Amino acid sequence: MRKLNPSIWALGLRSLWRDWRAGELTLLLLAVTLAVAALTAVGFFADRLQGGLQRDARQLLGGDLVVRSDQPLPPSFLQQAQALGLQSTAHLGFPTMARAPDALGGATRLVALKAVAAGYPLRGQLRVADQIGAPGQLTQAQPEPGSVWVESGLLDVLGLQPGQSLLLGDASLRIAGLLLQEPDRGAGFLSFAPRVLMNQADLVATGLVQPASRIDYRLALVGDDAAVQRFRRWVEARLTQDGLRGVSLESLDSGRPEMQQTLERAEKFLNLVALLAALLSAVAVAMSARLYALRHLDDCAMLRVLGLSQAAMARAYSLAFGLAGLIAGGLGVLIGYAVHHGFVWLLADLIKTPMPAPSLWPVWFGLGVGLTLMLAFGLPPVLQLSRVPPLRVIRRELGNPKPLSLAVLGLGALGFAGLLLAASRDLKLGAIAVGGFALALGLFALLAWLVVRLLRRLLGQGGAPSWLSLAVRQWTARPGYAVVQVSSLAVGLLALVLLVLLRTDLVASWRAATPVDAPNRFVINIQPDQQQAFRAALEQQGVSRYDWYPMIRGRLVTINGRPVNPQDYQDERARRLAEREFNLSHSVEAPGHNRVVAGRWQANESDGISIESGLAETLGLKLGDRLGFDIAGMARESVITSLRQVDWSSMRVNFFAIYPVGRLPGAPLSYISAFRAPDRPGFDATLLRAFPNLTLVDLSQTLAQVQQVLGQVIRAVEALFGFTLLAGLVVLFAAIAATRGEREREFAILRALGARSSLLRRVQRAELLGAGLLAGTLASGVAVVVGWVLARQVFGLAWHPSPWVPLAGALSGALLALAAGWWGLRGVLRAPVAQTLRRAAD
Repeated sequence: MRKLNPSIWALGLRSLWRDWRAGELTLLLLAVTLAVAALTAVGFFADRLQGGLQRDARQLLGGDLVVRSDQPLPPSFLQQAQALGLQSTAHLGFPTMARAPDALGGATRLVALKAVAAGYPLRGQLRVADQIGAPGQLTQAQPEPGSVWVESGLLDVLGLQPGQSLLLGDASLRIAGLLLQEPDRGAGFLSFAPRVLMNQADLVATGLVQPASRIDYRLALVGDDAAVQRFRRWVEARLTQDGLRGVSLESLDSGRPEMQQTLERAEKFLNLVALLAALLSAVAVAMSARLYALRHLDDCAMLRVLGLSQAAMARAYSLAFGLAGLIAGGLGVLIGYAVHHGFVWLLADLIKTPMPAPSLWPVWFGLGVGLTLMLAFGLPPVLQLSRVPPLRVIRRELGNPKPLSLAVLGLGALGFAGLLLAASRDLKLGAIAVGGFALALGLFALLAWLVVRLLRRLLGQGGAPSWLSLAVRQWTARPGYAVVQVSSLAVGLLALVLLVLLRTDLVASWRAATPVDAPNRFVINIQPDQQQAFRAALEQQGVSRYDWYPMIRGRLVTINGRPVNPQDYQDERARRLAEREFNLSHSVEAPGHNRVVAGRWQANESDGISIESGLAETLGLKLGDRLGFDIAGMARESVITSLRQVDWSSMRVNFFAIYPVGRLPGAPLSYISAFRAPDRPGFDATLLRAFPNLTLVDLSQTLAQVQQVLGQVIRAVEALFGFTLLAGLVVLFAAIAATRGEREREFAILRALGARSSLLRRVQRAELLGAGLLAGTLASGVAVVVGWVLARQVFGLAWHPSPWVPLAGALSGALLALAAGWWGLRGVLRAPVAQTLRRAAD
């Protein structure tokens, strides 16, 4: 007989087309498509976000390099910049009160004043309109002397119109334009106040700059990259040699844009969702491929009888699965590209600048993931079909797939894990997700095997209903299937439970930071002799809940007796913190919105101090260290007795350092308060008339914007959550479908022996419910542990899972397993007995 020798391409394509039309590849392709779509959706979004940041970096900074100082810079800085051929412009900013003329109501408002000179801005452009509602025009000019440009929100508060006068200190300046866009606006406390842009020529006339004024001086520079780096090294050398304090260099890396923590957490959670979807898809691919191999044993045996060689069969299946991986990967890339536009739309208020088009990297990465999934997890069990002996045509017990070798599984898993670690963009997040997933899978298999062993020992004991005994007997009769089924179900449930728990805590932390009743007013500069009258005024206006803390300025000068030198720190943020003055406070009780994460809050401990945990990590501080602060010339040394976790994105009063005492004798102080103002007009004006020296910051619009942004972030997180939900359901369905053939044969025999369909239906439900309960219990327990690690180590969240999680997980597992079993096994008991027996015999 002539040997069958068709073209490998023809055989592979024919096999792929036949299996596609028959629905044999549905689960495989669905799992791969979901994984690629989830990863590329996050990949496209992150790629565009990173590209936008790199494109706009210099505009956000206002130059290629910015020297920032709390005092006027020495003339040598400008001279050195000019010697290196750098363009430069100097400007300064500070908070002050602007007011309308008395004839126009005399309203007042805290503003962020910036005085600029010729050449501003060096990077980017301003957008200025001449009337309210106009689109404005881009310009690199500055306000003319005698005039200012203001944000339109200031006009609404003060009741002014363009062309009218704005009073700043002793000067009256004409409102000549509305400021719509400012490239180097930045973030921070001052960014909440409306901007007023003025010409430096008018600064002296205002009388606002006094010897003790707190002013932010900035020298922006642009030029050749090499010259900029030489200037940077020169400044760093000057800071070291001359010991200049309060001077720092700013770059994009050192900036802290508004809502950065929220965006970082959201991006990490999106990455985690995508990683878990990919991991679940790998399990679904492996299980579906094994099911595919079982269904094609007889076909391959017949091909071997007809003379097809093992090598040709292996190459044909490799070709078919490679093409299937590319097709599913391409479809996943298209879906991911569409979904990432949803992220861009949902996060539009968080990412205000247009983002550039994405690169091709997510496309190639998505196709690589699709191929890796199909070839590393789908192909190995299918390649065993090439070793099916021709004798299987008459001896059905021959040629069944064998468990894969550890080497094959290990190589595939390592390659896929490497891809996922690269996709995570966070080594810690990727390691915890991938490592925890692998350990959980091994743990689930071990615990499931132990449970099966225990059930086999208890099987002989009587008293159980017949349907339950039969269900346990069938389950324990095939321990391998039971272990695989429970492990797969548990893995799918682990991802779902973990994401539900983390999403709940993540969303709760975001919403808790800006609750509906969050403070929308900050008042500073309250003098000690005004505190009783001010608090009485708040009570009279119906404000009973408010933050109230003393505020003291101090500079960290020693750590454990050694002088603090900013140049001793490699991290740029650490150097800035070592140079700056801190807002200190004191309180007998720990702030209720801060959580003590190390040590203990020792009330009335005279030589103790509590430090914010992030500051301690940045500066390398620990419990027991002695810190020396210079407070208006008064030295005070204290021991760190506790570390606090502070959420700086919350609308509450927070401090880096708090002394746990009721008073600090000799320390000059003022008070700061935060509260929610009553919703009635005239409240701010009444308060400022009674206390004209106060600085009041209205955060109403900012708070509304932050809450809107958080709502959009939450919707983006929930959108991608659907991918993992689908991937988890695919795993559940694959785990149930993998045992369909065995169940058909067993039920055929039982039905032939007279078992009723009602009894077998109860047996099937008992098996599914038992497997789901066990898998749900195991998954919930592991999810709590992995969730704790992720919450603390990656997201920086407090982790407070409900004690009902194991019970809820067990019940959810049972219901999902039952639903998946009903869908995947609904035809097992409907076919006639003769047909079922004939199929089982075949």
